[in-house]
Amino acid sequence: MSELNRFGQPVGYRVDDWVSARWPSTQILAGRWCRVAPLDAELHSRDLYAANAEDADDRRWTYLPYGPFVDFEAYRVWVEEVAGRRDPLFFAISDSTGYAAGVAAYQRIDLLAGTIEVGHLCFSSRLQGTTAATEAMMLMMRLVFEELGFRRCEWKCDALNMPSRRAAERLGFSYEGTFRQATVVKGRNRDTAWFALTDKDWQTLKPVYEQWLDPSNFNEQGLQRRSLLELTRMALTQ
Repeated sequence: MSELNRFGQPVGYRVDDWVSARWPSTQILAGRWCRVAPLDAELHSRDLYAANAEDADDRRWTYLPYGPFVDFEAYRVWVEEVAGRRDPLFFAISDSTGYAAGVAAYQRIDLLAGTIEVGHLCFSSRLQGTTAATEAMMLMMRLVFEELGFRRCEWKCDALNMPSRRAAERLGFSYEGTFRQATVVKGRNRDTAWFALTDKDWQTLKPVYEQWLDPSNFNEQGLQRRSLLELTRMALTQ
């Protein structure tokens, strides 16, 4: 939506009440199926390394700028290094049993612009494709929009990383384009695909997430009755 200024030029709509977003704190986000807590080497390294080690190969590290790690000590050193950072701000995602099985972070935090990115997603096979994984993303976005006052949440990935692209679309992030030759990762060119979700999108999608996460959406075998992709596409189209 745009307006016309006194010269007849189209300009963006007014945001008179905008001041700034607030920096994300290291609070714990607790849901029905997961727990999102500040990454801690002492508390989470062993579980995370073991969860990653359950996978048959190292393909999860292909599109990340680090990993795979040769052994637990190397992984623990990495966790100790990133756990103390302010941006990116890392979190460990635990399932309903309390087992840490994945990592995510807030990054590229710009309070004055009101933008933040969810990145460094590394989910072990224990977490991938689970209700806990979806709930964790919902909890992180809810904090961004409802408590911290951000206007925009971004999702970026290697343009060739199709699982990440599908995950962004399933959650309702809109594809905004690809930055060609954006960077070099592990000696290879990376084109970066950009996705984003705005505060207005969140108002539309929050009830959709809640509908999908409701226990009534799952049968006795734990299988979803309606897919989240179907629900988010329908909501955004309407």
